[in-house]
Amino acid sequence: MERTMRLATQADLPAVERIIEAAYSPYIARIGRKPGPMLDDHAASIRDRHVHLIELVGEIQGILVLIPEGDALLLDNIAIAPAAQGQGLGRSLLQAAESMARNASYRRIRLYTNEAMTENIALYTRRGYIETHRAEEKGLRRVYMEKDLS
Repeated sequence: MERTMRLATQADLPAVERIIEAAYSPYIARIGRKPGPMLDDHAASIRDRHVHLIELVGEIQGILVLIPEGDALLLDNIAIAPAAQGQGLGRSLLQAAESMARNASYRRIRLYTNEAMTENIALYTRRGYIETHRAEEKGLRRVYMEKDLS
């Protein structure tokens, strides 16, 4: 199936919010509150050109939020519409993030996830990310990870 990636526009905001809501809602019971990505200002992220979309046959099925930092690219959010999960879109977005980081001359890519999202931690570990530390921020227990791209 044809996959395309592009930057999000403000017209995409409803689809971005719908995907984030659907992808993260199952974690509310596990965490005891809404996960961080459900609380973010997605319009601002789109305005700042941080949100990339993956489309499958012309339909937005996933989002990737990348934020430049001083010495690394922060993979701030990755979410796939539940109906599109299991088709490799998440892997495609991770590969795209790493490629964009390299193309922008970053030597590392960083991310964080909630410690209750154990399947995400396992996925990132399989993809070569290592845990750097854990911390509580904004009432959320986060696991910080990074991958050396050099």
